[in-house]
Amino acid sequence: MAVADARARCPALALAEADPKADAALVEGLADWSRRFTPLAAPDPPDGVLLDVTGAAHLFGGEAALLDDIENRLRRLGFSARAAIAPGPALARALARFSNMRNVASETGQEALDRLVAAFPIEALELEGDALAGMRRAGLRRLGDLLERPRGPLAARFGKEAMTRLDALTCRIRDPIAPRFEAPAFIAERRFPDGLTRQADLETTLKRLSADLCPMLERAGVGARRLEAVFYRVDGAVKRIAVGTNRPLRNPDRLAALLIERLSAVAEEGLDTGYGFDVLRLSATEVESAGDTQTNLAPPPRGAHDDADLGDLLDRLGARLGLRRVLRLHSEAAHLPEFAVAAIPAAFGPPTAFPAQEAMRPLRLFERPEPIEAIALFPDGPPLKFRWRRVLREIVAFEGPERIAPPWWGDAPAEFTRDYFHVQDKEGQLFWLFREGLYGRETDRPHWFVHGLS
Repeated sequence: MAVADARARCPALALAEADPKADAALVEGLADWSRRFTPLAAPDPPDGVLLDVTGAAHLFGGEAALLDDIENRLRRLGFSARAAIAPGPALARALARFSNMRNVASETGQEALDRLVAAFPIEALELEGDALAGMRRAGLRRLGDLLERPRGPLAARFGKEAMTRLDALTCRIRDPIAPRFEAPAFIAERRFPDGLTRQADLETTLKRLSADLCPMLERAGVGARRLEAVFYRVDGAVKRIAVGTNRPLRNPDRLAALLIERLSAVAEEGLDTGYGFDVLRLSATEVESAGDTQTNLAPPPRGAHDDADLGDLLDRLGARLGLRRVLRLHSEAAHLPEFAVAAIPAAFGPPTAFPAQEAMRPLRLFERPEPIEAIALFPDGPPLKFRWRRVLREIVAFEGPERIAPPWWGDAPAEFTRDYFHVQDKEGQLFWLFREGLYGRETDRPHWFVHGLS
């Protein structure tokens, strides 16, 4: 009704501006919170949440107990909610909004469903446009008025969408549920009557969940590449931590160690436990085929490298810092020094062997060569002195040149040939210099650069 009419009836009426974005965010948050009952939870705008509780009601003492639990928990969070269970999503939505019935058994026959739906108002179709207004003008007030009439004329007058909604309400067709998060195939969870607040209790629970999850992975012949632990707080807040691995893992001790490492990092930044977490769920969101490994009975030789130990180190560093922050060097098919090596995440693929190089490279290579001023006896000879970062350095020994030509293929920009020198100054500092441009053939004024330090 209009604001003036509303205030005439209730002078103390409090008004607030509508905020659809905040309402949508709240519904999405409630959908996340509802995943404590089932992983398949989806927002149902503007004010509902759809849950697929197939096979999950018995975990809460039956469907009636599940409905009571949902409504009571929402009431404690400050929401006035109505919950209903039905064989189809559309019917469950209509029961919650237009009926006092809360539960319809999944084995209910089609005739009984038609009688139930017949009492609903036509608003239960939730149609948009002029379809509802046309039905009212035609004297159609209840869904039973539609069920009693031939479908062909109704579809021709009010559209096929009206018949599709009617079939969904009578469970002749089933509307799909699009969960906010895809349900993982491997899930383990623990529930607690009293919320957990201590980090030690959370770590112990993560160890037990890892022990529950790994047998599922082993039976499927896969290993976890990414794990997600979800903490459902008593007051409705949901916290998540995720870790990745550089190889398929299904060892409970190693998985638990990664999760605890990540939990410790989050706790250092501030983990608000509130009144405690009453549901903890661990799932393998990404898995990969993993066969059984053959162990060697003989002890490894002294100094031998163990790939498993390196993998564990990478996983622990990734859990603490993030997998993309733990880098390794990767050899690239390029002969220019600044493009021959790239830093990539260490977890994304096995290490690559670097090709053997006869020419020595500096220990530290600058990302971009730095220009210098150099003096040589003749234009294409070795340098005698150079000025770098405002300091004049006198060269006492050199080695070179090593000539590297620019790439000529593709759309590479025009570049000059480089002559590299390893030089040593009077203080014993080693530099890697190069002269860019062949004198007389590519340029009349070659330029000098320092590219690295040894």
